[in-house]
Amino acid sequence: MLKRGIKDGIPIGLGYFSVSFSFGILSIANGFSVLEAVLISMTNLTSAGQFAGITIMASLGSLVEMAVTQLIINMRYSLMAISLSQKVDRRFGISARLLLGFGITDEIFAVAMGSRKGISRKYFLGLMSLPYLGWTLGTLAGAVFGNVMPEIICDALGIALFGMFIAIVVPDMKGDIKIVLTVAIAIVVSCILYYVPFFSKVSSGFAVIISAVTAAAAAAFVSVHEDNKEEGISGRE
Repeated sequence: MLKRGIKDGIPIGLGYFSVSFSFGILSIANGFSVLEAVLISMTNLTSAGQFAGITIMASLGSLVEMAVTQLIINMRYSLMAISLSQKVDRRFGISARLLLGFGITDEIFAVAMGSRKGISRKYFLGLMSLPYLGWTLGTLAGAVFGNVMPEIICDALGIALFGMFIAIVVPDMKGDIKIVLTVAIAIVVSCILYYVPFFSKVSSGFAVIISAVTAAAAAAFVSVHEDNKEEGISGRE
């Protein structure tokens, strides 16, 4: 189980290294030391939350502003944790669940939920280990070496996270129309929230939550409707 988790976490770890490299560069640019940048990544595993956090700290924002911002941006992880907790095995005790809560990211959640076997403590530990190391070491590398690299390369590293997530989702879309529907609805809702002026005040964190909940609710409605339809057909037979 541990080896399988480590194997599944390799592409996530590589992707996180490149993304956190940008975080390391931005941290130094905002006046943080190398040690401070690395400690932030070691104690937090949330890309959007960290980028927003250092911006607030650099602008001398208040603790209340920081708390509210982090709550909004990271609220989606609570939904992921609730969903993922239904798939873990019986030996997943309180301490392991706390580790699970800390280690959940969008990509780790997607891979774990896509696992066709139950999620054990060893599997999840292996799954989150390399992404955690990749995120931390990438931050260190960006903080130390980022200033000597061409700007175009540093900018390119910032889109690696999105490409990695697409690579996780697309294979499953090929064999399940429900997943295609879910992704399509999430994209449409996200575009509406981003481009329609009326929703311009909706934060990125809330936009993610609204898109995810709307898409999941629509997919659940379709699934229940199809199940009821199949039961009705079976009953008539």
